[in-house]
Amino acid sequence: MLSSGLIKLIETRAESLTREVVEDLVTNDLTPTLHPLSKAELEPRIFQLCQHLGDWLTGPNHERIRAEYEEWGRTRQRQKVPLSEIVYSIILIKQHLRRYIREHGPAIFSGEPVRRGEVLPLELYSIQELNYAVGDFFDQALYYLTRGFEAQAKEEEEHTYRHAPAHRRGHASA
Repeated sequence: MLSSGLIKLIETRAESLTREVVEDLVTNDLTPTLHPLSKAELEPRIFQLCQHLGDWLTGPNHERIRAEYEEWGRTRQRQKVPLSEIVYSIILIKQHLRRYIREHGPAIFSGEPVRRGEVLPLELYSIQELNYAVGDFFDQALYYLTRGFEAQAKEEEEHTYRHAPAHRRGHASA
């Protein structure tokens, strides 16, 4: 039972959440290769993730996650962004979402007929389940992003090998 109210809040605040994540990505010491990328290039993927969080977290989306994140990995490999920075960028996005859930989750339930600020066990369970779902989603995203990155690197390596002169491929020259 995911907290639909909290998911809706995240989706409606997708624009401001996206700005925070992108600002972090282009200024963080652990993502220096992303610094020169334009915010316009980084924002659409993050915005789509936040704006459609409920779609990503509910239902069988394994194939959709694979397709989206393998392509993201391929794109970043073509841009020569180090894998460590790509992985850290996903970690940053997850951290921002989890912080948002932690900070805003209890407020979603404050209208319940209990003392203000008190969170009932069911609401606490919903917040916890949402955090688990976010974690599971990002675990899958990291795996497929890495697969896409590796596949693109392998394709480029094979292309380079096929087009290298024979003496560079280990063949005896005539």
